[in-house]
Amino acid sequence: MRDGLDIGPAPAEETCVAVGDPDYARRAKIECLHFIEAIKKACGEPPLGADLRVKSNPHDFGSYYSVVCYFDEQFPDSVQYAYKCEAHAPTTWEAVGMQPPNFKSRKSRG
Repeated sequence: MRDGLDIGPAPAEETCVAVGDPDYARRAKIECLHFIEAIKKACGEPPLGADLRVKSNPHDFGSYYSVVCYFDEQFPDSVQYAYKCEAHAPTTWEAVGMQPPNFKSRKSRG
């Protein structure tokens, strides 16, 4: 059976993009992808049956985004990995040698 643990949108001790902030959806997705990279640095690559993904969650003020570690109970390593991510995801960007995400949009070259 496939299930998932919500790990959050960013390291716990960092300020994250908030629902209602300008350009929230784009910036939140970038932040979550950056957090996935940080989690992989701290916990390793997901084993068979596990996957880190950005999930859209309904909210009274619109959707919010967070990182979820999906796992499959048929693969015990995937279950262990999900709980490892929940317990050991980095609490700061610096903990894994990363800077906060850069939200500047890339301008196309003409």
